[in-house]
Amino acid sequence: MKVALVLFDWFPHGGLQRDCSRIGLKLKEQGADVHIICMNVQGNVPGDFQVHQLDLKGSSKVARRKAFTACLGEHLEKSAYDIVMGFNRLPGLDYYFAADTCFAWKSGRERNWVYRFMPRSRQYLAFENAVFGSSSSTDIFMLSPGQKQEYLACYPDSESRMTDIPPGIEKNRMAGEDAQSLRNSCRQEFNIGDNELLLLQVGSGFSIKGVDRSLAALACLPQNLLMTTHLIIIGRDEPGSYQKQAEGLGLGKRVTFLKSRDDIPRFLQGADLLLHPSYKESAGMVILEAIVAGLPVLTTASCGYAFHVQDADAGLVIKEPFIQETMNTALLDILQNVDRTHWKENGLRYGNGGDFYAMPERVASLILESARGNSHDR
Repeated sequence: MKVALVLFDWFPHGGLQRDCSRIGLKLKEQGADVHIICMNVQGNVPGDFQVHQLDLKGSSKVARRKAFTACLGEHLEKSAYDIVMGFNRLPGLDYYFAADTCFAWKSGRERNWVYRFMPRSRQYLAFENAVFGSSSSTDIFMLSPGQKQEYLACYPDSESRMTDIPPGIEKNRMAGEDAQSLRNSCRQEFNIGDNELLLLQVGSGFSIKGVDRSLAALACLPQNLLMTTHLIIIGRDEPGSYQKQAEGLGLGKRVTFLKSRDDIPRFLQGADLLLHPSYKESAGMVILEAIVAGLPVLTTASCGYAFHVQDADAGLVIKEPFIQETMNTALLDILQNVDRTHWKENGLRYGNGGDFYAMPERVASLILESARGNSHDR
């Protein structure tokens, strides 16, 4: 069985890239010949897959994506894949892993008409329609209920092609016997005392993840509390403008920016609270990773996985529409008045009782069963 996994960009530590790699590994375990096809490749692709970086030309991202689509079509036609699965919305897919929020929903409700007619918007809408439109036959893996409802509001005919899948977090995010030693090593590395507080934010794309919101909330803490509170922000992004924001807010040495890294479980144990005030996110895997690690969460309702915080009773969810003052007050209350031990214990129980780890196996089995002529288990 020859399988193509397609995405625009490959780079280390990306959540989408990690999902792609883990699904690819499960496909290989079941005997598939897995190929990864990209527009851009940075770093190594784990898993010993055959990687195809298509040779493209274009003076803009829109032009390069158009060229990639054309070149991809030619490559797929010549290579005779049995299954083509996309991790970005594109024409010609058998399956789409819906890691993105609905662009039609966003552009129709959160942007003006001029935005919808820009070249980038027209291209994204066309790609999305190729997957979700009534003439499409692409099967779609959905990550969260909120994300699914937004797509159905714009593409009601696509429901029969949607399959809900469980989250796919790695089990090493759960608190193990080494939780205390991980906590100690993390805090020692950054000189954080036992009587000090460590806030954590993890995720690439600082503008979407709401790093500006986290910095603003931190700056509003009373001075005596601020001087014993640290914020570590980890992600694949350029921190320059956010470092300037932090300096302008007088945060000084209270904030540390780190590049994406492999030892996230150490930070999940070392921290006292996860901040994840994203503007919009289809899932937000780190939210669930924090919960099962026993790390309380402060997030926004616009994140697809925010409902897990409420179901687990493992933190607070800021309602939409977002108001910065609400987050400021919530952060202060959590740090000063809330017994976070209760949230930690609830999260640990939630992680032990839920189906949060089987996504790669589930997706691999579904697409291989379909390719072998079996019906979908919807």
